Amino acid sequence: MDQKEKTAGQKLQDELGFEFKHIGKTHPEDVEPALAFCEAYKTFMDNSKTERECTAYLEQMAKKEGYELFDPAKQYQAGDRVYYVNRLKNVFLVTFGKKSLEEGIRFNIAHIDSPRLDLKPFPLYEQDEIAYFKTHYYGGIRKYQWGTTPLAMHGVVMLKDGTSVSISVGEKDEDPKFVVSDLLPHLSAKQNQRTLSDGLRGEELNIIVGNIPYQDENVKDAFKLKALELLHERFGMTEADFTRAEIEMVPAYKASDIGLDRSLVGAYGQDDKVCAYTAAMAAFAIKDPTYTTVTVFTDKEEIGSEGNTGMASHALDHFVEDLCDICGAKKRNVYRHSMCLSSDVNAAYDPTFADVFEKQNASFLGHGPVLTKYTGARGKSGSNDASAETMYKVIDCMEKENVRWQIGELGKVDEGGGGTIALFMGDMDVDTVDLGVPVLAMHAPFEITSKLDIYHTYKAFCAFYR
Repeated sequence: MDQKEKTAGQKLQDELGFEFKHIGKTHPEDVEPALAFCEAYKTFMDNSKTERECTAYLEQMAKKEGYELFDPAKQYQAGDRVYYVNRLKNVFLVTFGKKSLEEGIRFNIAHIDSPRLDLKPFPLYEQDEIAYFKTHYYGGIRKYQWGTTPLAMHGVVMLKDGTSVSISVGEKDEDPKFVVSDLLPHLSAKQNQRTLSDGLRGEELNIIVGNIPYQDENVKDAFKLKALELLHERFGMTEADFTRAEIEMVPAYKASDIGLDRSLVGAYGQDDKVCAYTAAMAAFAIKDPTYTTVTVFTDKEEIGSEGNTGMASHALDHFVEDLCDICGAKKRNVYRHSMCLSSDVNAAYDPTFADVFEKQNASFLGHGPVLTKYTGARGKSGSNDASAETMYKVIDCMEKENVRWQIGELGKVDEGGGGTIALFMGDMDVDTVDLGVPVLAMHAPFEITSKLDIYHTYKAFCAFYR
């Protein structure tokens, strides 16, 4: 049937109006490539539960792609690819471009730390014949979500003799898991009177380690000693070694498809490893860029980007200084001509909790990467707030490459807020804006993303680098 001819008003509306549409409706041909793209992504997630593991996996990927370890005494040509690892928790990937460094760098920066439960420096104890670990939560978690969640133990311990021992227990099918207990509903009347944020308190996030004693009636704390014996047998550690350790308890879930149509990915730590993976894949794909590309995987974003592996440090600045030295460039000129994507996720609109979103300015699953002009809280506190010129350049490069994108804010103005690393790059005199994947249930032990969004985020990063 022929469509009725549009009225003058409808034509004007088509000409002047604008709306973001689901990729599955506008680009159905991208569904199968998106599903295929995310198979390796799930493998990446299963091997990158912590920032150390993610760093090691990214380094392995980079070597397979022909990247060589950066040598500050060497001269490089356009197309050369190098990488640098900072303290086993950051990776910088570089592809040298055709233009001089002073004409600017194309930065793409994602963080590879995620909310979790860290063991306290002296964590092991027993209480009424159960051995426990005491924890200190890392980043913004909803504490009640971590009760009765299967957990795995990851990390590294430095033994007294200086030996470094990696720890991973709970990821293999045959491995034991760990858990924080919670009250049964039959006895939770008092707990039910707590506020939701107080449902499980920080000092109640104690992880069950064991329930069999060491067989010696003369031993005090026999259940704790049995746990120590098992740790010593497997890792060679003693109780004192906990003080020289970084041990993180993370969800033991594997990344998996969600939905009958397999359109979504469920996994721990997608904030922000979903952007880390797509950024890495884009860096690998663009082999002959016009501008030098620097893809950065950083740490500590979830606690303010502090420390010498976070973006508040000078680690990246010092690395750029090394690049400037070998290229004969002035660092300040490099920064002022550069552009940066702060590749971080945003909150996807959730119809079940619609009241916290301003729907017209929310990001939706399946509509592509979300461009976030500003983050911050309430009056844009702690925000980079990208300029109109920066927004134009990023949108233009995506539209030229037929990338579907959307605009989004982090909920209603006075509902809360959050921040990214964008302000740190802004402080370096670099034009910066946030671009990343929308996420459902952000910071939960199991987060949800759209495969179409992941695929088009990869395409957006490729367009930016091209």
